[in-house]
Amino acid sequence: MRIVRDTFILCILLTAISFAGKFKLPVFDKVILDNGLTVYLMEQHEVPLIYLSALIPCGAIQDGAKNGLAFLTSESLLYGTENYSKKQIEETFEFYGANISTSAYSEFIKLNASFAKQDQEKLLPILQDIILNPTFPDDEVQKRKQRLLVELDQAKESPRQVIRSYFNKFLFADNEFGNPVLGLKNTVSDISSGDLEHFYQSFFKPANSAIALVGDFNSSEMKKIITELFQSWKTEEDEISSSILIPTLDFNKSRVLLVNKNDAKETTFLIGGKGVSRDNPDFTEIQVINTILGDRFTSWLNEELRINSGLTYGARSAFMPFKNLGTFFISTFTGTQNTERAIDLALQVLNRLHTTGITDKVLKSAKNYIKGQFPPDYETAGALADLLTSMKFYGFDERYINNFEDTVDKLTVTKANEIVKKYFPKDNLQFAIIGKASEIRNIVKKYGDVTEKEILEDGF
Repeated sequence: MRIVRDTFILCILLTAISFAGKFKLPVFDKVILDNGLTVYLMEQHEVPLIYLSALIPCGAIQDGAKNGLAFLTSESLLYGTENYSKKQIEETFEFYGANISTSAYSEFIKLNASFAKQDQEKLLPILQDIILNPTFPDDEVQKRKQRLLVELDQAKESPRQVIRSYFNKFLFADNEFGNPVLGLKNTVSDISSGDLEHFYQSFFKPANSAIALVGDFNSSEMKKIITELFQSWKTEEDEISSSILIPTLDFNKSRVLLVNKNDAKETTFLIGGKGVSRDNPDFTEIQVINTILGDRFTSWLNEELRINSGLTYGARSAFMPFKNLGTFFISTFTGTQNTERAIDLALQVLNRLHTTGITDKVLKSAKNYIKGQFPPDYETAGALADLLTSMKFYGFDERYINNFEDTVDKLTVTKANEIVKKYFPKDNLQFAIIGKASEIRNIVKKYGDVTEKEILEDGF
């Protein structure tokens, strides 16, 4: 009986593993309204909830001279509309146990909400009014500005909070992709509620926007509801053209940005350069290789810098994709006295990726890991709603999900090492380093031409 029982349990486990490996994106409907708004509808009837994700393709790269404009616009969407005050919005969502939030990024603004199925008739009209008719009340905008100014000061107390802003600005220089999403103190101070209104009128357009709903509803009925709610969202004829130059990020020498923090006991650093766009045809394969380098606890970087040497509590590598470009970086932190050793070791690991390369054993391990991690990334209705709007913005489709396992399985050692050479920066690396400059200045000179800044200065 013990053998039979164990065999039965093993069969169940193998079936579960096989099923997980065949993860496919659930069926969904895609509708484009007459005004150009793209709507995704995906039925999920396991629980009586509905998740909504709205993406509007305008972000910090559209800030112009007033960094922080997109962020404050996104925050202020919830401060009142033509039909609902801030208090009414907050109290209504709280009363129904619903959630609502907004967020801003370099290239887009998102609104996310979740609510019970039975409350959709009450909450969907409010969500529509938030997207179509925000009023940006000056008193609320001014209060948020004052809190943001304090937050900008507080952020610089923690180098890990601001290191990516320094890194991006160093890479992109005066290009719009270097705009810090939260803004700068001097620019935030100058932003008015009128600026938010102008930003909204200029860039909140249905034609390139997307709304996704995932949850317990009938798609045909929901299509009628969403069409009725959003068909009045019109694109003005005098649209403002936003031409953003896409930088190449092809550097001809290594450079170092050294940000002095006089009271620092640690050195925080990013090393990297050019990455890939989200629609890169090798995006899945790049994820597999990056898992080996720095995207799991047993990655080469974490193993060498944390487990073997004890120089840090964690080291990682990441590709940060945009719509038409991307960045790559290695990131970690260490005690000031270990700065040189930690940076050198990180560089050695990156060099190992290029010189020693990836073996069949290492590749198999990474494949199994990433296939096991992939389905949970999209197991919630909220995650699926976000995925659908991202598909619209970045220009990829369900084949990324549906073919993921096959793409991973087909990755050979030869192809993997080709991916390394093609996409993982090796030469002319860019360094952003925050620490006590008086103690590490002479050390970091060996990595490239040094530019120094003070962390207490406004900006990045």
